[in-house]
Amino acid sequence: KQRPVHLVGELLHAGKQRLGVDDRRAALQDADVGFALHQAHHFQQRIAAHQAVGIHHRHVLVGTAPAAQEIRQKYGVEVTTVAADVTTEEGRARLLEAAGEVDILVNNAGGPPPGLWTDWDREDFIKALDANMLTPIALIKALVPGMMERGWGRVVNITSQSVKAPIPVLGLSNSARAGLTGYVAGTSRQVAGSGVTINNLLPGIHATDRAVSLDTGVAEQQGISIEEAKAQRCKTIPAGRYGTPEEFGAMCAFLASQLSGFIVGQNILLDGGGVNSTM
Repeated sequence: KQRPVHLVGELLHAGKQRLGVDDRRAALQDADVGFALHQAHHFQQRIAAHQAVGIHHRHVLVGTAPAAQEIRQKYGVEVTTVAADVTTEEGRARLLEAAGEVDILVNNAGGPPPGLWTDWDREDFIKALDANMLTPIALIKALVPGMMERGWGRVVNITSQSVKAPIPVLGLSNSARAGLTGYVAGTSRQVAGSGVTINNLLPGIHATDRAVSLDTGVAEQQGISIEEAKAQRCKTIPAGRYGTPEEFGAMCAFLASQLSGFIVGQNILLDGGGVNSTM
């Protein structure tokens, strides 16, 4: 299993306001090439779309050569490719060697498969914990000490809205991501005094290849069109639509910036109001 690893570094501002990430180096790891590519593109596009704030990636590590070439051509950046299974010590070592001194870490792992509570055995939970809890924690432990020494750092963990409102068929994901959330709650408050913040971004469904895959599955099961399946799902979202990669990228960029320095250990929903909760 190959988990593409993405490194986005030396983020520069272009405008009147600054995100405060000049000369910062960022590591973005993602198990889904398509979604990661959306993040890489729209992280930059969303910020650059504002006249007052822009962003430029000097160095980007992505998991596949085609993705790297696309980013090279579109943004004129230097790109190095790395593919590794970051749930293993060897894979993480390759990432950390390529990353160097990282100031911004974005953890994003694909979720374990759905199922019923009777389907899962111990090994299934171990795999889920490795990917969605233990690997992010290992990268945090490896990179945050350097951030603390330098007096500045940002960690953003991409989890899920299921942390706030568990989804019955996603018991493996619910369990593993909840464990990471608990770890972040305590750890973030221990490192905040050194200028390092750790927060979690909890997305609902967004208009990515993953959404198309989900809608296709529903369409096949119910004998309806993909458009009808999407409309059906949109009715469950108060905003009445899917989130966009631009919105996701903008929020991730904000949490990785100097402007988020007073946000510590929080779980920020980006779900169009899908989770009905007061907290």
